[in-house]
Amino acid sequence: MELTLSEYRRNTAFDELLDGGQNPRVAAQPLFEFLNSLGTEELAARQQAVEATIMAMGITFTVYSDAGNIDRAWPFDPIPRVMAASEWARIRLGLEQRLRALNRFIHDVYNEQAIVRDGVFPAEVLAGSGNFRPQCVGMTPRFGVWAHVCGTDLVRDSDGTVYVLEDNLRVPSGVSYMLENRQLMKRIFPEVFRTSQILPVDDYPKQLYHTLVALSPRAVSQPVLVVLTPGIYNSAYFEHSYLAQQMGAHLVEGPDLFVGEDEAVYMKTLHGPERVDVIYRRIDDAFLDPEVLRPDSMLGVPGLMRAWRKGKVAIANAPGAGVADDKVVYAYVPQMIRYYLNEEPILANVPSYLCMVPEQCEYVLANLDKLVVKPANESGGYGMLIGPRATAEERAHFADLIRANPRNYMAQPTLDISTAPTLVDGQLAPRHLDLRPFVLQSDRLYTTTGGLTRVALRQGSLVVNSSQGGGSKDTWIVAEAGGTTC
Repeated sequence: MELTLSEYRRNTAFDELLDGGQNPRVAAQPLFEFLNSLGTEELAARQQAVEATIMAMGITFTVYSDAGNIDRAWPFDPIPRVMAASEWARIRLGLEQRLRALNRFIHDVYNEQAIVRDGVFPAEVLAGSGNFRPQCVGMTPRFGVWAHVCGTDLVRDSDGTVYVLEDNLRVPSGVSYMLENRQLMKRIFPEVFRTSQILPVDDYPKQLYHTLVALSPRAVSQPVLVVLTPGIYNSAYFEHSYLAQQMGAHLVEGPDLFVGEDEAVYMKTLHGPERVDVIYRRIDDAFLDPEVLRPDSMLGVPGLMRAWRKGKVAIANAPGAGVADDKVVYAYVPQMIRYYLNEEPILANVPSYLCMVPEQCEYVLANLDKLVVKPANESGGYGMLIGPRATAEERAHFADLIRANPRNYMAQPTLDISTAPTLVDGQLAPRHLDLRPFVLQSDRLYTTTGGLTRVALRQGSLVVNSSQGGGSKDTWIVAEAGGTTC
């Protein structure tokens, strides 16, 4: 029996595989033909094989609420998301433009605060930021870059427009799953890789290594790089260990490091202390240094901020970078691009309403049944209201939260987010998705070719986070014949 895509029906105005006439998009034509050539039994067998591989390789994530089952196998859908390289080339430029402006903003607010003085960015937004770190005032990290790794979430609306949904600048995660997804796809669909020009993603660990060692305060041939993890119970521990192994870096926890009398950072080894040049930290700011941040932190290193401020060690992302990882600050990124770069934004924000602005707050409160409401600093899809799918009681509760702390909330219209075919219970069904590319910056910029496509596996759901029932797909950026290869 054939698996026929003629039976697959889009349920949104934009589907990533099929156009409005139910025909495959040009970049997806080889995939479309291949899927149509497979029988349902063959596709099911390949899916089972990849699920067994995921278990054997230990590709997991953690759900904190699962008291009895810490690790879960990574939820992977075998039908990839396809995008033309010509479209991706523009998106890449927009992502890099955005990170350049965000890094200029972070440096400015910890130093001159010119954007505030010139009235482009409201002083009250900065004053109300939960991620502004006074300990970082006056600092100038190498290259003036604070956010060295950025994961930007993109969505496509019903008219085909790609919007930036949010910027993740504190400890963005997910890139290891992007890399593993590609390896899994090469195992189950090797035929398509032989017939299509699918652009590679496997140079990311090398690019990340270069980005990090370029920050070294010492001019040595091989700077000592460590990945600082909270430990095995963290939801992204698989990624921490994976990236450390891929880069040839040391995977360490806070107690493995100490600050010496010379205010440099050292790693404890069997052969004695070894100086550390660069720390790729995967713990939040508040836990980095119990001397000046959270005194109860057992995850960080006493004196680390002192060593960083003295220029004895580099930290990526730099402490304080989260000041720009705020959904209210997000609304001002187009103005930042114009202010710092004197350029027009290449990628648009989703239209947003700030509850701290009285007239916009009135609109939000009057239209909670039509809007998505987000708290400024939550992540992972937590703490938000999807108005059209919420109960009257939930909307009333959110109205009270907004009135009590309007600075902490913003709202956006409920987009008709694009879908792609997803294998659900042996059948292809449309499911909503987003895309998280990763951008690196130190002495140069680098953007992944595509990124991590996250998919809402539940019918009708817009929540793609794995902790809330989402899964992921491989992302294929396909070069057209005679066209760009990014």
